[in-house]
Amino acid sequence: MADLRVKIAGVEFKNPVIPASGAFGYGREYEQFYPLSRLGGISVKGTTLHERQGNPGPRIAETPAGMLNSVGLQNGGVEKFLSYELPSLVTKDTRIIANIAGSTVEECAELAERLKGSAVDMIELNISCPNVKQGGAAFGTDCAVAGQVTRAVKDASDKPLMVKLSPNVTSITDIAKSVEANGADALSLINTLLGMRIDIKSRRPILKNNVGGLSGPAVFPIAVRMVWQVSNSVKIPIIGMGGISTYEDAVEMMMAGAGAVQIGAAIFSNPYAPIEIIEGLDKWCDENGVKSISEIVGTVKPW
Repeated sequence: MADLRVKIAGVEFKNPVIPASGAFGYGREYEQFYPLSRLGGISVKGTTLHERQGNPGPRIAETPAGMLNSVGLQNGGVEKFLSYELPSLVTKDTRIIANIAGSTVEECAELAERLKGSAVDMIELNISCPNVKQGGAAFGTDCAVAGQVTRAVKDASDKPLMVKLSPNVTSITDIAKSVEANGADALSLINTLLGMRIDIKSRRPILKNNVGGLSGPAVFPIAVRMVWQVSNSVKIPIIGMGGISTYEDAVEMMMAGAGAVQIGAAIFSNPYAPIEIIEGLDKWCDENGVKSISEIVGTVKPW
């Protein structure tokens, strides 16, 4: 068997496969299929400072080779996460990544402060959220603001900080460089692309929120391209995501420069996707003479 262990920002994962935030909840529903200990880690449901009910429905829509969602970060808030969800998660023998989101820089920093001393292994800061003090524009669409929120969270935290980048920008490499310069220990990308579907009978958007985040196989080539570009622009490690459905996709993403991968939309149609990808990576490494999965990271050979 190949060595599937990877290290991201000083945190060792037993394998590079991590269910993505929002797609796996806290893992409770999936334990009927396999033990969570088989996973490299779990990026848990996005956590906000206070409880959120999320957006009104409909908030999920199918698209060719993908899905749109505008769930709106529904969650019980950080106190419930710490008192109820985390004590269960830490018994599962896997790495726990706390995905956090706030509507102001101060909220994001306070969330990081609340997670100090907890059993969380890493923080994943979602900067695709609207910044209410900047007119509702997402933190991750402006280099200066992305750097500002990264620095505030890093200063308030005692955990390795990974920043989750939005693809809805002109230059994702510029955003990546800014968050790296402001203390990010790792990056994860890409978050969803903004999309829309319309019901041609009612002439209304299918989603009550009008627009939503597009994920699934349709976005995979964009994700690979962005991971490749960013990996050639920064020195910190990257966790790649966006449409990964098979072990072949995971290999491709890692060759583009990702040290690990997150699996999102694929889990909705195939709950076993993360396990099948882990097993596929192991078999692929053996068949291709790869002793350690980390050997393939960033090995693509551009023409």
